[in-house]
Amino acid sequence: MTSPGRAPAQDSAEHPLLPIRGVQHSFDDLGTPLRDITFCVVDLETTGNPPGEGGITEIGAVKVRAGEVIGEFQTLVNPSETIPPFIAVLTGITNGMVATSPRIESVLPAFLEFAQGCVMVAHNAPFDMGFLKHESLVHGYDWPDFAVVDTALLARRVITPDEAPNCKLGTLAKLFRTTTTPNHRALSDARATVDVLHGLFERVGSLGVQTVEDLQTFSSRVAPAVRAKRHLAESLPHAPGVYLFTDDRGEVLYVGKSKDLRTRVRSYFTASETRNRIGEMVGIATAVRGIECGTPLEAEVRELRLIAEHKPRYNRRSKFPERQHWLKVTVEPFPRLSLVKQVRDDDAGYLGPFSSRKTAERAMAALHEAFPIRQCTARMSKHPSLSPCVLAEMGRCVAPCDGRISMDSYGEFVEGLRSALTVDPTPVVDALDRRIDVLSADERFEDAAVHRDRLSAFVRSSARMQRMASVTGCAEICAARRTDDGGWELHVIRRGRLAAAGFSPRGTDPRPHLEMLRASAETVLPGIGPVAAASPEEIELILRWLELPGIRLVEMDGTWTCPVGGAGRHLTRLDNSHTDHHQHPTERRRNLRPLGPARVS
Repeated sequence: MTSPGRAPAQDSAEHPLLPIRGVQHSFDDLGTPLRDITFCVVDLETTGNPPGEGGITEIGAVKVRAGEVIGEFQTLVNPSETIPPFIAVLTGITNGMVATSPRIESVLPAFLEFAQGCVMVAHNAPFDMGFLKHESLVHGYDWPDFAVVDTALLARRVITPDEAPNCKLGTLAKLFRTTTTPNHRALSDARATVDVLHGLFERVGSLGVQTVEDLQTFSSRVAPAVRAKRHLAESLPHAPGVYLFTDDRGEVLYVGKSKDLRTRVRSYFTASETRNRIGEMVGIATAVRGIECGTPLEAEVRELRLIAEHKPRYNRRSKFPERQHWLKVTVEPFPRLSLVKQVRDDDAGYLGPFSSRKTAERAMAALHEAFPIRQCTARMSKHPSLSPCVLAEMGRCVAPCDGRISMDSYGEFVEGLRSALTVDPTPVVDALDRRIDVLSADERFEDAAVHRDRLSAFVRSSARMQRMASVTGCAEICAARRTDDGGWELHVIRRGRLAAAGFSPRGTDPRPHLEMLRASAETVLPGIGPVAAASPEEIELILRWLELPGIRLVEMDGTWTCPVGGAGRHLTRLDNSHTDHHQHPTERRRNLRPLGPARVS
């Protein structure tokens, strides 16, 4: 109901069923019909001021299920303050009436017990729920995360101006011919709200709203043509997996993953989906295909593979895993760094893969800062006699072009470079640190930031390659993780690729299940480079899962290790040295100090 002094209804809420600052109950998982839900319809009378400034003078509530009233709650409340005269005239509640009434801290336990397990309903719910939650917090009671239906908001979605000039409780009571007339008393207004709720349910029922999840996502802002496609999700299970939206020609438009296929796909046909591109995709889609997966990791991996296979026009990421960039130490008498798109079996050293050419060029610049190898592309014999370039004059290249350095001496720089790529990046880190420190001391912060970005590109790519190479070097890893319900997630990983996945229920021995998975798992042959058998994204997904707490390595064919002095040990310090370009110059200089030696635990 609406009384003088009440806050206006908040139209910012997205749906008529909403949580009031809290996590909503997961009715979506159940698809609970409205007739099976117990609703607690509540109304408050107050002294007219907002929560924290005014007090509650009366609480009225009606518990209803399947259209039948199963309980009522009503009490006057001593607000611990004087009731303004105009409020007393409006509600009929005087100071004398509440003088001997219990205070709110005594009333709340009984009300919370009455409303336990219900979906709360109120007309202009943010006001009533805001008051009740505020008083609960003030007096030390835990406020349950009730799901809440706001009949005022729901009415705005379905009642047209021709039917009613506004959505006040009194106006709606006349429209739906409620058996109780609202009179600004809590229980009477709650009873009237019950009839309004049932009238609104009849309206939205004709629009296909039959369950709590339907009501949660109902909004008039969803086009009828989009809402009509909700049936596309009906055949999908409440299980983890991958879903594919397709058009009338069978073309895959979009691929996604979810822990609950049906609930996730249904959300695309509601007001909760606000992305313009996805809205356009839903308008084109004519079917949704679901692929149920045994584990969430399998769903994530399948999503990546399907996106790479179909390259759906409405997916933005992971569409072109083949677009990779690598840094290569060429195989020549005087090797150099080269930017390539493919790893070959040529005994060359490689660093990557990089997601963009720009990042690869930054890492190359970092390596050139530490190792003065040649940067020219000229072909050189074992005894070159070319003219040196400007880099030689600047002391940034040892200039093998004019024969001033032998192949053996030049090879020492190349061996150091190869070691920095695969084992220990410390020489590169130290060289860039010194350069950053000099530039910072001269207050050349923009130039220092450029070198910091180069260092970051190199260290991150080196750490990434070392992590990937560690798992792709293992012919097989069988791992398990206990789930919250006592079962086991089981995965067979071969050379960094997910070869099989399954789930062993609680109370069963997971070992026979794992052996079955191993027997039926995909055969994965060794290849060239750390991402030969799977995309970098897939390998990183698998690594993140393997590094979760509680993972048990059951079987392993190979050695899963990373260099103790590898790039990973520099990542934390690198993150801490990140520069904010909006900082004061002295603060920039402090943050651009060298990384220094890292401690390995």
